[in-house]
Amino acid sequence: MALTDTAIRKSKPTDKSYKQFDGGGLYIEVTPSGGKLWRLKYRYAGKEKLLSLGKYPTVTLADARGKRETAKKMLSDGFDPSAAKQQEKSRKIMLAANSFEVVAREWFESYLTTKSEGYKNKVVRLLEREAFPYIGLRPIAELTAPEILAVVRRVESRGRRETAHRLLQTSGQVIRHAIRDGRAQNDPTVALRGALTPVQSKHMAAPTEEPVKVGEILRMLDAFVGGMVVWCALRLLPLLFCRPGELRKMRWEQLDLDRAEWRYTVSKTKTAHLVPLSKQAIAILNELKPVTGHLIGGLVFPGGRSQMSPMSDAAINAAYRRLGINTQDELTGHGWRAVARTMLHERLNYAPEVIEHQLAHAVPDKLGNAYNRTKFLDERRLMMQHWSDYLDTLKNGMEQPERITMAQAFADGMDNLRELRMKREQGGEKTTLPTESKPMVATLQSTEGRMSENFVFGINGMKKG
Repeated sequence: MALTDTAIRKSKPTDKSYKQFDGGGLYIEVTPSGGKLWRLKYRYAGKEKLLSLGKYPTVTLADARGKRETAKKMLSDGFDPSAAKQQEKSRKIMLAANSFEVVAREWFESYLTTKSEGYKNKVVRLLEREAFPYIGLRPIAELTAPEILAVVRRVESRGRRETAHRLLQTSGQVIRHAIRDGRAQNDPTVALRGALTPVQSKHMAAPTEEPVKVGEILRMLDAFVGGMVVWCALRLLPLLFCRPGELRKMRWEQLDLDRAEWRYTVSKTKTAHLVPLSKQAIAILNELKPVTGHLIGGLVFPGGRSQMSPMSDAAINAAYRRLGINTQDELTGHGWRAVARTMLHERLNYAPEVIEHQLAHAVPDKLGNAYNRTKFLDERRLMMQHWSDYLDTLKNGMEQPERITMAQAFADGMDNLRELRMKREQGGEKTTLPTESKPMVATLQSTEGRMSENFVFGINGMKKG
């Protein structure tokens, strides 16, 4: 007689387990503890076998009958239901071990090893905050495009379009990492191209075409009222045009003020870099050295809370906002790199490859060499001093004709210096200032103030190098 839900509910436990049959090998076993367990008895390859189907009432009578019919279909197709169940269990265990979060954390360890700590933390926090709570436990091989779209749309709906695009891109990188390892077959993010609202790319705010505006900002930086550490950082950053994160992590041990050099490892590319220091830059560092040079942390710009940690990555832009500088439309700390790149080339006539080397950009040369920290070093020494002098002219409100004369004088001298550098590299004569450069010096000496003095400083620094 077939079972009913009423009969099952009325079944009471006894001292021993007993069975109530429904037909077709399906029965429910009532245990002494009161448990009611579905079982299916069948024969496969001449042997009697038993398949567990779950516990009542979680698995209802109708569910148990459905599983019985599925098992019968597998038997008719020549498959053992028990073996199929074990395979499915193993598959689920394997998929759980290859969840999106597990694979993502493996990807962190392999892909992000060469990235800066700031970038790594940014990527990890993005996935931990926006992806893992929703798809972190999902087997990466089973993720679908609609699932991922729901995750990124949740971010986009909060008005964070750039973050949504970055999340979609990063999710695709994680999935492709799994595909390379054979743990997934396809990348559903490919189907989502164009699914998000496009983002208008926006460069870091910087007055690259406004020398007068640059002069106004430099005067504002000089007038900053605040801590000595931040004030020095504000004035030094335009002179060095390095990445703000590299400036705030500058250490005294990296500086050789006698040789006018700052040597460090670029955070973005993990390559050694050399920055020639102008007289103005050294003056600022000497001004700050009595304040932070003796601290055990060794940082040039320590934070306000601990001398062992650098100042906040928001300190520069926060100071700009205090001064009334709009960091959205006017200037950011990073924007000085764009200012220097544009003005050094368009206004001071420096070659792009010299500028790119000073910016520590990995631009391959004709031989395929991505970067050499000492390449164009003579030119870069002159350029860095010239740049500091030029910023002084802007800060002092000086007009363009004198700037053009300076640029032409340096351009003439650079040809001579390039020729000397080539001779030295070929094992020839020692680098000295040639007689052909005397017109350049004469032109420089005709300008007012410390222009000519600082140029000679740049030449001397080149000789020491």
